[in-house]
Amino acid sequence: MGCPRRKALSLLIILVPVHLHRALSQGASPAGPRKPFLERLRRLEEQFRRFQEVTLTHLQDLARNYNLSYDVDARFQSLARKTQAVALAVNQSHAAVQGDLSHLRTRMQKMQRRSRKVESRLLALGAALSERQHTQDREDQEARRGALSSLAPAVRALQDTLAHLTALVQGQDARLDALEARMQGAGPSTATPALTPAQPLPPPGLPSPSSPAEHRGRQVLRPPETGDLPQDSAGHPQGTWAPPGPGSQRAWPPEKPGETCDVGPVLVFPNASTQNVAFLSPGFPWGLRALSVCSWVRTTSGRLGTLLSYATEENDNKLVLHGGGKSLAPGAIHFVIGDPAFRELPLQPLLDGQWHHVCVIWTSILGRYWLHVDRRLAATGSHFRAGYEIPAGGSLVLGQEQDSVGGGFDSSEAFVGSLAGLAIWDRALVPGEVAKLATGREVPGGAILTLDDAQWRGGFVQQVNCSCLELCP
Repeated sequence: MGCPRRKALSLLIILVPVHLHRALSQGASPAGPRKPFLERLRRLEEQFRRFQEVTLTHLQDLARNYNLSYDVDARFQSLARKTQAVALAVNQSHAAVQGDLSHLRTRMQKMQRRSRKVESRLLALGAALSERQHTQDREDQEARRGALSSLAPAVRALQDTLAHLTALVQGQDARLDALEARMQGAGPSTATPALTPAQPLPPPGLPSPSSPAEHRGRQVLRPPETGDLPQDSAGHPQGTWAPPGPGSQRAWPPEKPGETCDVGPVLVFPNASTQNVAFLSPGFPWGLRALSVCSWVRTTSGRLGTLLSYATEENDNKLVLHGGGKSLAPGAIHFVIGDPAFRELPLQPLLDGQWHHVCVIWTSILGRYWLHVDRRLAATGSHFRAGYEIPAGGSLVLGQEQDSVGGGFDSSEAFVGSLAGLAIWDRALVPGEVAKLATGREVPGGAILTLDDAQWRGGFVQQVNCSCLELCP
């Protein structure tokens, strides 16, 4: 804006000397018809004043234009700052929306995985129930067919025996009639001979009552005495059954109270926080075609939660011992190998708040599995993941159920309680080894993972060393 103002001043400085020079040259001309000098000077002064007014007006217009352009620049700068602030707010809101969308997308994916998991488990449960029903029907039909086939010869033999006995009875009746007739013909003075009842003939193929074969094969039988059989805690001989009393329920026989010592470290999971998790590192060193998981367990929460979870990138439920879901009965647990295949196992005794020894055993040979609770066989079956191999390289955790490798925990699936003496073998333990392990007499060799391999970060998991389980807090 300064450039037009300088041009106007330069023009004024040039025009004023020119105008004065013209006026003086006219005043110095020869006398004659020229006007007086003073009148010309006055006109020149008037013209100069007019020119000055015009110049001032022009300069004022220039100044107003300069102020207007300055205001426009200030407004443009203010508008630019506001635009930047608006753009920054838009970027922040966009980032927040993107974060919310990402979180929502993660939650949706998790819900979809869970829904697929539930659907697959329901389908597997339906297939298992259908297979069990078909198997039971076939077994019932075979049992009825076998019973009928075994009864048919017996019925035929009974019919033959009955026909033979009927013939014998008819023969005896005829002999009696003949004897009566002879007695009536002899009269009362005739001595009555001593009659010996006729021995009935044995059925065909059987020895006679007086034959030596019968005496050789005959044995003296006596009922067993009560003192000959070992008795249980209720006073009944073992191997016998006593009818239950009114309102009685099937219960586990009580164990004789005692102390269980030298079981190793104890892990305590005090609450259902998702931070309470222990990792068994480095996991399975190789693929497993057989498995034995044994541990002392105590829970006071009224539900079992997740004892063990093994996840890989391929499947987050390669191996799970999980209880406490809405679809499970109280005390039941899902034994999952390669989701969606699972078996429901009964663990009701664990809900009494006391220590119990649990062993879950599986082998890929015929898909056999066994559940031992306090040395007793609580459940068994077959055709469960026959020929399957649990792969290596996954994440193995205690106390939480994984929805992803090493994470995706849910507090409603957490285990609340204590674990002691947990160990995992890559083979199927035999009942004798399970009994020795449950009584603390001997720990089978070859365990691939124990609680000594457990690691935990944060949370409230505690490791307690107790000489005996009964002394643990």
